[in-house]
Amino acid sequence: MLHLVGETIDKHRARYGAETGRLVQIMRGIYVAAEDDADAVLFDHALRIAAYLYPNAYLCGASAEQLAPMPDRRLFLSGRYNVRTRLRNLEIVQNRAPDAPETETAQTADPMGDLRVRRSTLRFRYLESFRRRSEAGAAMTIEMKSDIAARLVEAAGSEKEAIIECWQLAEANGWRKEAGRAEAFIATPLREAPQRGTALHVGWHGEKIGVLSHDGSAWRWEPTATEGATPVRTGAPGRLPPFIESLLPEGWLERVLKPKSERERVSAGKRYMSNIVISENPDDLRALPADVLEGRLDAYTHGGVFAGGYAGPAPTFDETLEERMAALYASTATPRLSGVQIKAPMNLSHDGVLRPAGDRAFTHILKPSPGAGFEDLPLVEAACLAAARACGIETAAHAIVSMPDDLPDALLVERFDIRRDRNDRRRMAMEDMASVRGVGPSEKYEGSIEQVARALRGVSSDAEADVAALLGRAVFAWLTGDGDFHLKNMAVLRVAPDGAENFTSVRFAPTYDAVTTRVFPGLEDDHLALSLAGKRNRLSSDDFVRAGVTMGISAEAARNIVVSLCGRLSTHLDDLDPASDRVDRAIAVWKRRIEITAD
Repeated sequence: MLHLVGETIDKHRARYGAETGRLVQIMRGIYVAAEDDADAVLFDHALRIAAYLYPNAYLCGASAEQLAPMPDRRLFLSGRYNVRTRLRNLEIVQNRAPDAPETETAQTADPMGDLRVRRSTLRFRYLESFRRRSEAGAAMTIEMKSDIAARLVEAAGSEKEAIIECWQLAEANGWRKEAGRAEAFIATPLREAPQRGTALHVGWHGEKIGVLSHDGSAWRWEPTATEGATPVRTGAPGRLPPFIESLLPEGWLERVLKPKSERERVSAGKRYMSNIVISENPDDLRALPADVLEGRLDAYTHGGVFAGGYAGPAPTFDETLEERMAALYASTATPRLSGVQIKAPMNLSHDGVLRPAGDRAFTHILKPSPGAGFEDLPLVEAACLAAARACGIETAAHAIVSMPDDLPDALLVERFDIRRDRNDRRRMAMEDMASVRGVGPSEKYEGSIEQVARALRGVSSDAEADVAALLGRAVFAWLTGDGDFHLKNMAVLRVAPDGAENFTSVRFAPTYDAVTTRVFPGLEDDHLALSLAGKRNRLSSDDFVRAGVTMGISAEAARNIVVSLCGRLSTHLDDLDPASDRVDRAIAVWKRRIEITAD
């Protein structure tokens, strides 16, 4: 059952219901009964929720035609501003309305009863379907356009009169190009132009979930009809879906692969993080190795150091380690990784041998030293991850790996977004916060922690706990001088049981890629990657409390998070033996920050 504060329930009863576990808060003012499937309730009541959140907006495009969200759970509105709102798996996309929209009132119903909604008229949504950069228009299928065009002609009495009416409405809104396309569509045979380029089949856990194609100028995502959960949602017209874009190589790997275009960036590989396969050959979706844990890193770690056998990339007489690692990616079957650091996809077998994951399950990530003043980066990152775990922050399993031929130590990290063993039938996907917010990787340093909290509340299945965890992670990033806590270094982990229609768990992911950046060359003055309380530097405990309140956390709870992390990190440092001079310098940064923040 859906509850809307001020309409079906008052705020005191809603708060009491949430405190007693009878209700689950989706976002401010919106609650769902705890025993219900929240995703299903939100989808079934999408129109009512949209009217509650945006009373002055109207349904547009495909949503106006169908009076329902799209199968990929997007609902389209037009209003005063461009804004996107995520409520778990439901995404409400509002675009800026034109100057003179033509709307009507429509009668519909949902499980709560009859509902009257405003939507664009038939001829107006017909014009909307020809807007080039409109998600609402792009979601209109060729069949929808054909049906609407036929209805317009029938109502007007002739093609000519229908075209005249469309032009009159278009002129009032400055939509001359849209009117020209609408006229051509009515006056010519209604058929879809053949697609150019190669279709790429996208699979998740061995099952096809859609087709990604490029027509020479723009991308197109066509989801496969499925009753199960899917991690990929349609993005802006002509662009890659945000989730797919978040998986693509960047930094070192992009320089190694040297893609000539974005199409080549996608098609040059087949295996990606989050159990995704992208291939021209649909048979690859099942044929390529499934990513399932074999050997567990904790079983082969002693004192934080990997104790298994290393059979991974190593330098030779005429090749450096970096060249040998780059050679791994010559095979399209080698899993691709995002992130700017040098990384290699690895497999840890049941007998504790670490090998490249080219033709094996991709279970672990090897992060060697990049050199050039960053030789101790793996040691500093390992120290940060160990400190995070000591502070009660969930982290990825990790260990230091002694590399051959006197090379600097590397860091090995165990994947937490894959199945635990062959009997595990859950479907999992990790989505970074850049993808959740619908922004590209190039915008990963833009925005604030408070904005991330709002996005997290829109998708998390335990928003209160996850927003508190986000604040704690931001405090930890400040205490440890981590200037790389950006949108791609935080994520949610989605989990769907076998056969489930929706993700039953969407939680803030364990910590990964945590490092004291301030101790490396050129980064001595590094500050927070995202602003908090309007600041990126010189933060105090009051700043974190102020940000916490903005994020929906009580001032007392926010202050307790700061005090607890300062205390636990300080206790951890009492018995810590530095692994290197660079780690020792990092610890000095931590101690100074604790003194400043704990006051």
